Order: sequence, then C-alpha cells, then structure tokens
Amino acid sequence: MIETQTTNNASIKINNVNRIYIDANGNLVEALRDINLNIRAGEFISFIGPSGCGKTTLMRLIAGLDKPQSGELFLDNEKIENTNFERGYVFQQANLFPWETIENNIAAGLKARKIYKEHKNEVKEYIKLTGLEGFENSYPHQVSGGMAQRASLARALINNPKVLLLDEPLGALDAFTRMDLQDKLIELWQQRKTTMVLVTHDVDEAIYLSNRVVIMTPRPGKIEEIVKIELERPRNRTAHKFVELRKEILEKLHIARKH
Repeated sequence: MIETQTTNNASIKINNVNRIYIDANGNLVEALRDINLNIRAGEFISFIGPSGCGKTTLMRLIAGLDKPQSGELFLDNEKIENTNFERGYVFQQANLFPWETIENNIAAGLKARKIYKEHKNEVKEYIKLTGLEGFENSYPHQVSGGMAQRASLARALINNPKVLLLDEPLGALDAFTRMDLQDKLIELWQQRKTTMVLVTHDVDEAIYLSNRVVIMTPRPGKIEEIVKIELERPRNRTAHKFVELRKEILEKLHIARKH
C-alpha cells in the first residue's frame, strides 16, 4: 500500500533570479527579471500571466532543467543545480512512451532509478489512485488525452516527489475532463501534502486549485502581485467570492500587461 507521507513536501526559495537567452534568430531575450519568491512546504501555488512572460522558464529553473544567469533557487535550503526525482514534472502534453503500456509508463521512473523490484506493487496502487484501472495494458494512442495525463501524474507521483511541477497539464483538454482532473489534483494534494506549483492561463483554474496566485508581467517576466485565495474547499466556481476573485485577478492581469 502507498503510505501518505504528510512530511514529504518541501519549501522553495527563489532569490534574485534572472534568465536571459538567445532565441532562434540570434536575438537576446530577457525572460525573467529579479524573481524573488518563497513557496511554502505543502502549498499549492499557481503562476499566471500572458504568453511569453517566463512562466515555463521559471518552472524549468525549479526543475533543474535550466540555470539562471544570476540568482539562486533552493529546495529546503539545498541549492537547485540539476534535475532530481524529488521534483516531479508534468508537461502540457503527456509525453508518454508510445511503445510502452500505461502500466510500464508509470513504472518508468522506478526502473530508471533501479528500484522497480522493491516498489513493483505500488504501480497498481497508483493506477488505482489516478483512476486508470482497466487501462493498465493499453498503449498511449489507445486512451484519451485525459487518461494520458492521469498516467503522467501517476508516473510523476510514484517517485514520491517533494514538489510536483505542473506546466499547463490540463490546457489541451476539454472542459469536462479538465474539471475532473482539477478535482483529482486537489484530492491528491490533500492526501499527500505534496508542494504543487502550477503554470496556467486559466484564471478560474488558478483560483479553484491554489492557496496563492502569482501574477506575472509580460517579458521580461516579473512578479506583479501575489493574490491569496482564502476560500474554503471544496470551492464553488459560481459563489460570489469566487466570482469577485476572478474579477480582481483579471483586472490585475490587465494592469500587469501594461508594465
């Protein structure tokens, strides 16, 4: 059985981070400028802002897939310099191995870490946890986009990460599937207390899922404002306070676009 580890989460510190790169045309691009943020252990936090504002760049820095020009990032006071299984990453597209079954895709991380034999029984538990029972022996092309993203979540979670990085994982899904998976994310977050960091363009999604919403400016990406979401769970998208928060964040996004 899977153990729910309420202490298996981590804080993230982002100190004076700047990221500049050269694009395909040879132009210098300032993606992020002076990013400072503390993400609390066990928090669900979202980043929202216009396309190209550096949200995904920031996620890649937290994941250790990229490095800043200046500044530092820390996971529980340990400097982030490379990728690590403690930071799980779920991409916008499921990115499953097409030649492997759903079950084998979920087990891929365990096999790569050479701990599959010891944790083999957990694969079925994560299949159950993410609602994939009956699809274990299916291949990615045989399941829906929503099911593929469930498999991606299971593949990340089976490594028992302290932080789960969610880079618009629901953006390509239909509205019904998206809301279903939002509820699944909340369920997993409440059960496991994993620190979750989400990039999204969807204001409602950010409000529905998060403890705080970080609003970013257009490039160079800076933190314009951080909005606390002090709503009881489960959240009602049509409730007055929810609608007011949506209006407030949309107005702040409009202001941020002018900066």
